[in-house]
Amino acid sequence: MDQRINMFDRDTGMDLYGEFTRTVNRKVTCAVSLTERDLTIQRLTSAPVGRNKVVLSLKDCVGCRAYREDDNADPAAYLSAYFYPLKRRWMSSGVSRQRVEQCFRLAALQDPRANLEEAEKWARAVRKRSARQQYLRDGLLMCESSGPRRMMLLVNPQSGKGQALTLYNNHIQRILNEAGVPHTLVITERQNHARELAREADLSQWDALVIMSGDGLLFEVINGLLERPDWEEAIRTPLGILPGGSGNALAASIHHYSGASAVSSEELLLSCGFLLCKGLVSRMDLVSIHLSSGPRIFSFLSLAWGFVADVDIESEKYRHAGAARFTVGTLVRLASLRVYKGRLAYLPVTEDQDNEKGSGNSVTLHCTNQVSPQDPAQLPRRPSRDSPCQNTFHNSCHSNNSLKVRRTESTPPRSAAKTLSGPPDNLLVPLDQPLPSDWVVVQEEDFVLMLAMYQSHLAEDLHAAPASTPNDGAIHLFYVRAGISRGALLRLFLAMEKGTHLATNCQHLVHAKVRALRLEPYAPKGTITVDGEVVEYGPLQAEVHRGLARLITG
Repeated sequence: MDQRINMFDRDTGMDLYGEFTRTVNRKVTCAVSLTERDLTIQRLTSAPVGRNKVVLSLKDCVGCRAYREDDNADPAAYLSAYFYPLKRRWMSSGVSRQRVEQCFRLAALQDPRANLEEAEKWARAVRKRSARQQYLRDGLLMCESSGPRRMMLLVNPQSGKGQALTLYNNHIQRILNEAGVPHTLVITERQNHARELAREADLSQWDALVIMSGDGLLFEVINGLLERPDWEEAIRTPLGILPGGSGNALAASIHHYSGASAVSSEELLLSCGFLLCKGLVSRMDLVSIHLSSGPRIFSFLSLAWGFVADVDIESEKYRHAGAARFTVGTLVRLASLRVYKGRLAYLPVTEDQDNEKGSGNSVTLHCTNQVSPQDPAQLPRRPSRDSPCQNTFHNSCHSNNSLKVRRTESTPPRSAAKTLSGPPDNLLVPLDQPLPSDWVVVQEEDFVLMLAMYQSHLAEDLHAAPASTPNDGAIHLFYVRAGISRGALLRLFLAMEKGTHLATNCQHLVHAKVRALRLEPYAPKGTITVDGEVVEYGPLQAEVHRGLARLITG
């Protein structure tokens, strides 16, 4: 017998130990031990220990599976564990997640079913102990579901550089399969397709709705959920986001909330994919926005008027440049700086509200990564890496054949709009009525920009609201008064890349934490954006609804 297995009682949390050969080289034998926190692999050779020992934290594990090869003459079973640890980037002081796969061959017995049974015991133990690494933070509640999560994954192939579908095929499909997460892939075909799906879907079939696109597609999904008759239950459906656009503000915010250093592009995608697989959910604030006509809309990210809104929309012509479009757009708009006339008012967050912990307003849900038990009579085989769906993980991957799509990241046409349901706005009075006395009115008619944020990032490289968290019950309001020089405004945006703009002590920049606001532009024409999407120009007001939605944050 070329291998040794010593497996203690897994229910008591005792350590596991086994000696297995490597899948790629059967001449290499490794001692593998599993503790409550780590998986340790020690190569059994005469070389120094430090050069042959690998310790992987179970916090970084997304999944583990047991399987058999296609060769019926081979009685061995195989064990693969998938980790995404943080590692220092080459020639950089930062760190990012990198994929690590550990594969072993178990052939201690002649009976293939017995070998597979041992491999499955190890796989279950790794998954369970990895799940237990999720811990309570800030008094948040954690619960555990009993099966694999079912996700509807909406991909807009036109977003950003038009590479979202390629990124899914190259990265996301693999990590979801490794984590044992069943998902249905839906490619958006037209404007408001995602909104219609969210409004009409049988949500009992799904444990989460995930979008892979820019932020505008999630805007559609949220407003679609709030158009439903059962909106109160529907909006509790966990929402996930994977960066596939050019801004990727919410994805950058989720990565920031995890405590990791800033990354971009495919490193950000890998981080968000890892956090999605960990399955931790927290409450997320939504902001209801009343325009001068039509129904109110709900926002999860930002409200902008002036310089920021103009850059966002005018930079559409540089969409092929990805996130760099905003840098180019900023430089172009700086060359012809505008002043925007209007009236701004807000209801500030009081000290008592700011200190409120809101223990009843936050919840963390955890879904364990478990593959459905296999029928002993049907031994699992290694899934093909070229296959679009890994049936071992019971994925139902479906996509529409047509890729001739229009950009989905826009607000619905007014003729098709419906009055949204949703929670009442208790802090707002009608737009044509005077504001209550406890509101602050800004005695300033000339602005360069107004930006209301409720996530930390406005783009991958714009840390606009450093103090913002998903469930703080506050709108972080920024405005810049007219009179600022082009150089000072440029320095402000450069500082915003690292979230240090408030420390510049710029006399033209004002920041306030508010619960509601009203904006009345005076110019007859202009641009206002909500979550990066153009909305009706004119007077508007907004109110934050703490913890209304659920966000997969990891």
